This record gives sequence, C-alpha cells and structure tokens, in this order.
Amino acid sequence: MSVNGKPESSSRALPEPPGSGNIPLVRYAWLSVGASIATIVLKSTAYFLTGSVGLLSDAIESLVNLIGAGIALAMLTIAARPADEDHPYGHTKAEYFSSGAEGMLILIAAISIMVTAVGRLVRPTPIESLGSGLVVSALASLINFTVARVLISAGRKRNSITLEADGQHLMTDVWTSAGVIVGLGAVSLTGWQRLDPLLAIAVAVNIVWSGYRLVCRSVHGLIDTALPSEERERIMQVLNSYERDGVLFHAVRTRQAATRRFVSMHVLVPGDWTVQQGHELLERIEADIRDKLCDATVSTHIEPREDPVSMSDVRLDR
Repeated sequence: MSVNGKPESSSRALPEPPGSGNIPLVRYAWLSVGASIATIVLKSTAYFLTGSVGLLSDAIESLVNLIGAGIALAMLTIAARPADEDHPYGHTKAEYFSSGAEGMLILIAAISIMVTAVGRLVRPTPIESLGSGLVVSALASLINFTVARVLISAGRKRNSITLEADGQHLMTDVWTSAGVIVGLGAVSLTGWQRLDPLLAIAVAVNIVWSGYRLVCRSVHGLIDTALPSEERERIMQVLNSYERDGVLFHAVRTRQAATRRFVSMHVLVPGDWTVQQGHELLERIEADIRDKLCDATVSTHIEPREDPVSMSDVRLDR
C-alpha cells in the first residue's frame, strides 16, 4: 500500500490447495515423455507392418510429441524455480517458450508429412498387413487419449499452458489417428491406394492448425495479455462490493504469467482516513481477490478521493 507516494503493498499468492495440486508439474511432463516413447514404438511398428504413409505421418507426429514433451519438461523445471533477485516475479513465463517451441515443431512435422504424402500420391504403394497395423495404431491412440485427458485436466486446474498445450497436442494426435484408421479401412474396402496419402495430407493440415493455435497462445502470454474476461469479472465483483461503501477504483490492470496472475489497482478513499484505516482496507481487498483467483499477486496503491491529482492517472499506462 502507498499513501501519497509512500511504498506500495504487494500481497503474495496463496499456497496451492491440498490434493492433486501438490503434485509437481514436472511429474506430468514425465508422463507425457513416457507416453510419447510408447506411441512412437507402436506407431512405427504399425508403419513397418503396413507401409502406410498415413501411419508414417502419425508416427512422425508422435516424434514431435516426444520433442515437445522434452521441452515442456525443461521449461516446467525452470518455471518451478522460486523468485530471486534477478527474477523478482518468478520464472513462470518459461512455460510460454515451451508451448511456442512445440507449436513450431508441429508446423515442421506437418511440412514433412506433406512432402512424404505428395510423393506417395504420385507413386501409390500397396498397403500390407492392414489388420495388424490398425490394431497396433489403435493401442497407441488409447495411450495418447488417456494421457491427454490427464494433462488437459491438470493444466486447466493448475493454470499451466504447457501441460494444457501438451495435452491438446496429444488429443489432436488421437483424432489424427482415428482419421488414419478410418481412411485405411476405406482403402481396404475400395482398393484405392491414393486414399492413404490424401488422408496424410488432411492430417498435416489439421496439425498445422494445432501448431498455429499453440504459437498464438504463447505470443499472447509473452506480451502480457490481460486475464480472461471471466476472471476479470470476478475481480470487478469484489471491487463493486466495496464501492457501495464509498471506495472508488481505477487503473485496474491484470496480466498472466503461466500459472501466476498479477492484479494491480489504485484505491481512492476519503482523505481524512488514517494510514491504519487505509492499510486495513487494502488488506481486505487483496485477500478477497486472492480468494477469487488462486496464484494471484495483488498490488494496491491508495489515494485521497478529494485530491484532483488522484484522477490524473486514470490511464492504463501512466
């Protein structure tokens, strides 16, 4: 808190709730690494059994999953480091580098799939041992689906863009595999070999969209985008409850750094209040906002309501 230029008050984020929240995020990254290795082995086996370029594209995407999981593991390890003198706001933004790198890897994988598929489209190759290959691919998809659900759930609960992005990538892989399996079934029924590379191209287009979304989310995080509208609404509900008592607010700013949220504002109170009264008010406001938003750091600046100077800094950027 600051009164007319005195030091500001900054509240620390609340500790994580008991239960699943106590599991380190890097444990989930190790789970993703293990799932990627297993699916690479299974999908590569399916490709060698069938010679299907569709299954090859599936295996390549799993290789990208493994690289992305490795990057996620490294970045989550960095993000878990506590704040220090050189990084007073913590290291959580490292997560955005992970999701951005994974998005770029997805785009590279899509290009390689398209190149392979176009070659096979020009020179179709018969598919062999289709039944065995599809069974192996379906098993790999089941592993991906299970792990993806775990990662997405944990990512949303813990506000980790890295885990959620990794889970969404795996889920995209699941739908990709489902499309490949359906397409290869169509090849088996119709005998039209070009269905396989055409399906691989469709898979690549789907992968491009997934990579594009990941890169966009990472960029938004790195440029300090405001909190989602639903979370900002929670903050305003808290502030509105105090405005009924004659307290005013302006210059309310929010941003998110992966799992951490930051909220700052100016609080206008009657000029005849004592420092103790102002301090107690800000402590209550900060605590109420933290109750609405976990992992939130709230900074407040108090000003006299009657002073015209207090209204000269309404702009977001002073």
